[in-house]
Amino acid sequence: MARLKIALVQMRCEKAGLDENLREMERHIREAAARGVDIVGFPEASLTGFADPTKHPRAVIRRDGPEMAAVLAMTRGHDMTVLPGFIEANPAGKPFVTQAVVRDGRVIGYHRKQFIIEEEDEWFTPGERIATFRHGGLGFGIAICADLTTEAVYAVCARRGACIVFHLAAPGLYGDRASRDWRAGYEWWEGVCRKYFEGYARKYGIWIAVATQAGRTCDEDFPGGGYVFAPDGRRLYATPDGSAGAVYLELDMGRQKVREI
Repeated sequence: MARLKIALVQMRCEKAGLDENLREMERHIREAAARGVDIVGFPEASLTGFADPTKHPRAVIRRDGPEMAAVLAMTRGHDMTVLPGFIEANPAGKPFVTQAVVRDGRVIGYHRKQFIIEEEDEWFTPGERIATFRHGGLGFGIAICADLTTEAVYAVCARRGACIVFHLAAPGLYGDRASRDWRAGYEWWEGVCRKYFEGYARKYGIWIAVATQAGRTCDEDFPGGGYVFAPDGRRLYATPDGSAGAVYLELDMGRQKVREI
């Protein structure tokens, strides 16, 4: 596949706001389908919101539950691949942070977050394996938020033939919410992404595409930001700020160019 059309969604994802989040996801899925997109990247926990499961138990859902069934229904009849995020119930213990791979009403597979930061260790269980997937003839991988500190995720994806890794994130912002400097929050996350992804992209010869939760939820703020890094390490695309919305891009895989569609 010489060219790949992608959507990167910077979405406000209310914690346990399942109905609200589903409506917003459906809107983006419809728009992406109308634009002929191949792969839609939603941010981490787009369906459930990224939440402390002890405070927001409704944010913990089953893979085979009605909420995921609603997402599958949205994709039926489309051959594009959709990557929704959710907090997954774990019968054996603490929940997982999971990204599904969905196409034409079916689940193709899942990736579970590999690295859980210390302050969230009491909330979540890390995934046990690094998964890769295919869309048409193109291999791709998924990384979730703090996975960016786990280089092995990108190395394994590249070794297994992934041309692109979708990094899907919800990095909460610190500091006083009443005096929030949204630009500074965006620039902080932008800097983190450049620090890691310019090197990973160049070292492993892969594309990296980033989609980030955006805006204010009931008890936490998120910086937004959509980025594309080419296999030579250059950042070829960045949203101008952290506003909620979506960007639609065509990646020329051979010439390492990006254009908006």
